[in-house]
Amino acid sequence: VDAFKRKEVYASTGPRIRLRFFGGFDFHAEDANASDLAAAGYSKGVSMGGDLKPTGNKAPSFLIAASKDPNGANLDRLQIVKGWLDKDGKAREKVFDVALSDDRIDGSTPVGNTVDLATGKYANTIGDPELMTVWTDTEFDASQHAFYYVRVLEIPTPRYSLLDSIALGIDWRDTERPATIQERAYSSPIWYTP
Repeated sequence: VDAFKRKEVYASTGPRIRLRFFGGFDFHAEDANASDLAAAGYSKGVSMGGDLKPTGNKAPSFLIAASKDPNGANLDRLQIVKGWLDKDGKAREKVFDVALSDDRIDGSTPVGNTVDLATGKYANTIGDPELMTVWTDTEFDASQHAFYYVRVLEIPTPRYSLLDSIALGIDWRDTERPATIQERAYSSPIWYTP
């Protein structure tokens, strides 16, 4: 109940992915490796659902940690979705890949896909069980209202349409649905108000 009152909640499309998300102005890369990440997050910033207060023109940084569902797929990437109002009052949004699995450095490189379309099975031979990072908004404008939330993506897994087609003995393409899906989790936003 206390977490709901603080708006410190997140959701997933099904898997039990664990997610922590903090925003502040004093996070550093080593905070992602802290022995007590939550303590570092609460002491240096606000949790998801919180409000960042301006501190001059300093850009906010965000501490993010996600762990896979113990019975589910590995993680592909962490993304921050930033929304803001431009000078004309028009809503804008941008997605930043802030942590990638398998030592990838370019978000345009896909994680891969291990789903066997004949059996519906997949392997956790790609992706990572955990992703942690600190990311700073290098495009920050202290005069703009903004919000930030985290999106965590799993590696591809079989979609229900593939599993149904296997059970029914039909070609999955006949379902006219994708064979795989990347399940995900979403955080509550952190708000910035100038």
